Amino acid sequence: MKLTTKREEPSLAFGGQAVIEGVMIRSKKHMVICVRQPNDEILTKTEEIKSLSERYKVLRLPFLRGIVALFETLYLGIKGLYFSANATLEEEEKLSPKEIALSVVLALALTIFLFSIVPFFLTTLLNLGGVVFNVTESVVRLGILLLYLASISLVGEFRSVFQYHGAEHTAINAYEAGVELNVENAKKYSRFHPRCGTSFLLIVTLISILFFSIMPNLGYFMRLAYRVLLIPVIGAVSYEVLKLSDRYKDSKVMKVLVAPGLGLQYLTTRKPDEKMIAVALEAVKEVNRLEKSD
Repeated sequence: MKLTTKREEPSLAFGGQAVIEGVMIRSKKHMVICVRQPNDEILTKTEEIKSLSERYKVLRLPFLRGIVALFETLYLGIKGLYFSANATLEEEEKLSPKEIALSVVLALALTIFLFSIVPFFLTTLLNLGGVVFNVTESVVRLGILLLYLASISLVGEFRSVFQYHGAEHTAINAYEAGVELNVENAKKYSRFHPRCGTSFLLIVTLISILFFSIMPNLGYFMRLAYRVLLIPVIGAVSYEVLKLSDRYKDSKVMKVLVAPGLGLQYLTTRKPDEKMIAVALEAVKEVNRLEKSD
């Protein structure tokens, strides 16, 4: 999620995600993870980020930067989940890097299976063709996504993560409004944010319709292979579209286009409590402090 402040001070680009019992906030140069521990104290981890695109100019080119950003976001997200999981577990329950790596591989495999292979297989049963096939496949994919999100939101552990997702948005909205960052002020702000990464999922769906429509039909298995092999390419193009939507975020047309993403956040966020908001605010304040100190 890309967020920009409305304050008069130099703009800070913030990205973030919910982790287990906490929030991760990242800027261009720093990552901060704040986690509510079982003893009710907030544990904070800070880390300097050295993006590949900052070291190699060629990786800043359009589309290449999207692929880099996607892989770096995935990498940092895994690190955040690893830290937060171990911060909330007893010593004998802590996860090893190998266990985390295995969990990530299985999660990625399940994601590709559920949202790439299954929609394609189900749509082929309808004997459709051309653009109609691709649109129907995307509708099936969205249906599976909505059903998946609605199902896991009923599970206690996931509900907490969705609440922290809401806390992240609440804290960022308060920061962008320029108010003093305390819980009383922040809880007045929405748990929804127009530039949340949730909107990225809808952009990917629309871009995939375009890509799969122009790819040559080389048979059933090649069409299925497109759904997997083109994931980085579709992600890179979708990243550029997301950046474009951020640039023109104040236009009426763009507000209409991002509205479905806001609607999807009814599933991916839940109303946070005050302790969750306090954790998110701590992460925002710390990353802001680190950026200003550079």
